[in-house]
Amino acid sequence: MDKRYLARIIATDNDGLNMISTCSSGSEVKVSEIKYLKSNKVFLLSLKRNKIEADKEDQQINSICRFDFVEKVKSKNIDQRNNDLVLKLIAIDYMKNKDDYQINLIFENNAHISLTTETIEVRLEDQNEI
Repeated sequence: MDKRYLARIIATDNDGLNMISTCSSGSEVKVSEIKYLKSNKVFLLSLKRNKIEADKEDQQINSICRFDFVEKVKSKNIDQRNNDLVLKLIAIDYMKNKDDYQINLIFENNAHISLTTETIEVRLEDQNEI
């Protein structure tokens, strides 16, 4: 029997965020596939990732990584006008400040995106296999 399932990981703490970071490490993200919906406080990232939790190591899948309660977004070393630019995600980590969290998306070539959030609420949802 062929077992195909689409993963859905919801993180509300450091352990969950580490799980999403591990699953997303090595993912490719196109600049045009990064969206910040300021009025909804939602930051979206469309990832093309290797499905490391599957038996087949080379299986690729499209996933959406959604961050909720995002107050502020800052990026460094990313040309936002270049929609075709592909970034390679290395890791996701966070720091706790006084009243909020700073979630860092770390990419190759010293590029990164920093999200200021009220709380950790991150989802990784698989969309379809490639």
